[in-house]
Amino acid sequence: MTEITANVNWLAVVVGFAVAYGLGMVWFSPKLFGAKWATGVGLDPKGPAKPPVAGIVIQAIGTFLLAWLVGVTAANNALATIILAGLTLIALIAAGGFFTSKSAYAITAETAYVAAMVVIMIAVQGIL
Repeated sequence: MTEITANVNWLAVVVGFAVAYGLGMVWFSPKLFGAKWATGVGLDPKGPAKPPVAGIVIQAIGTFLLAWLVGVTAANNALATIILAGLTLIALIAAGGFFTSKSAYAITAETAYVAAMVVIMIAVQGIL
């Protein structure tokens, strides 16, 4: 367990998580990419009748795990590894989008958000 906890900058992990998760709320809002993304994935662009709680919780968990992974790679001076992991996630999300017939816009919005999260988290590691 120490290989994923030793020397991790937990402040940077938490801040990176919070900023990236907050970005998601803005990113997928109607003011940015949300309405066109929703149409591209077959959802009502006005939003659901009630919030998708499971999705919100799992997104928070996944975002925290990504921030932790960035923290582990930073602690081990292996940030190229997180870039590789980020590119892997982007490719898999894009593939899933094509398999489920999402629009190119929706796939781009989703993959660009993952790229933005990784960039933010790496930047926060460098700042804090």
